[in-house]
Amino acid sequence: MSQAQNPLVEALFKVGAHFGYSRSRRHATMKHLVYGTKNKTDILDLTKTSGMLSDVLSFVEVLGRQGKMLLFVSGKPEMQSIVREAAASVAMPFVAGRWLGGTLSNFTEIKKRMNRMKELTDERESGVSAKKYTKKERLMIDREIARLEENFTGLVSMDRLPDALVVVDTKREENAVLEAKKLGIPVIGIMNSDCDLSVVSHPVVGNDASQESVRYFLAEVARAYEAGRGAAA
Repeated sequence: MSQAQNPLVEALFKVGAHFGYSRSRRHATMKHLVYGTKNKTDILDLTKTSGMLSDVLSFVEVLGRQGKMLLFVSGKPEMQSIVREAAASVAMPFVAGRWLGGTLSNFTEIKKRMNRMKELTDERESGVSAKKYTKKERLMIDREIARLEENFTGLVSMDRLPDALVVVDTKREENAVLEAKKLGIPVIGIMNSDCDLSVVSHPVVGNDASQESVRYFLAEVARAYEAGRGAAA
């Protein structure tokens, strides 16, 4: 595949965004986005990926200009730190781990759990819990805080439903995508050849198994958001 088509294609090629999965795993909706197959592995058409990415970045820049909220999502262990970094770079919430059912569709209940976490943490840090509870009760509370933090730390800043999701691997994060779709929340999907293209409103088809390519995609999304936010300032 030529790298000389345009700078964006070259950048995508350098981070290995063109590597799909095996042909046997290819979703039917992805057929027209496959450039070819090498050693039974799909090679994605980066000219089409670059067009998708450009469209997504334009969309994200508008979101930034309007001060909209993004929610970054990935449960892949190898991608969790990348998702946290990208979200932190634009001060946005994230789910880097298991998606809890109802995070969007039952947000009222999720918000109660986050408020509970904040209440218990504030009591512990202020010293109130030391006066209010026995040693055994404080131990149980510490365990509850740890469980709540594991599930909700990345969502603390999300005081309302997000305006868009940024999802790494839409097949793995199917539940998050479905919840967003039911609520009419746009989904920016970093998705490989095994994903269903039809379920995502703003797809970017590329290698979602490589840390290098995912880091590139998310950094570009964060950069576009910051550019939009800066233009509005």
